[in-house]
Amino acid sequence: MKKVIVTGGSGFIGSNLVNFLIEKKFYVINLDKLTYSSNTYKNKLRNKKNYKLIKIDIINKKKITKIITKYKPDVIFNLAAETHVDRSIDGPRNFIQTNIVGTFSLLEALRQLQKRKINPKLIHVSTDEVYGDIKKNYRSLENDRYEPSSPYSASKASADHLVKSYIRTYKLKAVISNCCNNYGPYQFPEKLIPKMISNIFENKELPIYAKGKNSREWIHVEDHCSALFQLYLRGKNGESYNVGSGINLSNINLVKKLLKICNIMNIKIGKKTKIKYVKDRPGHDFRYALNSNKILKKLNWKPKIKFEKGLKQTI
Repeated sequence: MKKVIVTGGSGFIGSNLVNFLIEKKFYVINLDKLTYSSNTYKNKLRNKKNYKLIKIDIINKKKITKIITKYKPDVIFNLAAETHVDRSIDGPRNFIQTNIVGTFSLLEALRQLQKRKINPKLIHVSTDEVYGDIKKNYRSLENDRYEPSSPYSASKASADHLVKSYIRTYKLKAVISNCCNNYGPYQFPEKLIPKMISNIFENKELPIYAKGKNSREWIHVEDHCSALFQLYLRGKNGESYNVGSGINLSNINLVKKLLKICNIMNIKIGKKTKIKYVKDRPGHDFRYALNSNKILKKLNWKPKIKFEKGLKQTI
């Protein structure tokens, strides 16, 4: 049974990836700090025969090195990250520590272990936000310049640059994925889709920044997991791959779609559940959009879950 390490395996994407890998009959070691947004529900459902959860901060290079030495994984998926943009604006320090220093600690552990012939492939999971604000009718390519706008996206961009430097300087086996917005069941309700759904259930207002015209690309988390698995199997070392669906919606149209689906599903919408425009956040990018032709053509991957079907499942 092949061994896999997933850092941040109790987060939204990480917990789904852990389940995906367990179903593929891998032995999965989940390294997670278990912060406020950890998905403890899915942790309880797992068969302990091929799953182990280790509470650890990725910054702890000594412990990370010991764990990698002990288990000798075939691959490491690095999803350990602080991800909420609003929180990064209110307090950037945790984002710098986890997203930059944590990635650096992992890279240093891998660099040192190369000398001992322990050389797992690293799949470093990044974001479309590193490309910054994207003009209408354009979609970001892997070799486009990084122009991050928030402390969150800047910290992820910094981590990407570190990974690229270790690939070139130390010949580290690594691949970078830049993915669009994820959605799906059991996402922590500070993100847009689960927050709107929760507020609909609880008869609360639906707050949307500015006029809700900001555009985002959406992918179901299970499709993202299948893409990450393909990057492990076939992703070329040293390469970056955009992972997207090609589905872009403005925030206001997304919320209207959620309300429409709830109506179709006969979910009661209370009198207080109304769209409310609120003051825009600082440095708010207007549009993200990815060109995912590289992974589509070179790795023969494509998303399978239709957006409306995925939203119904999430609701």
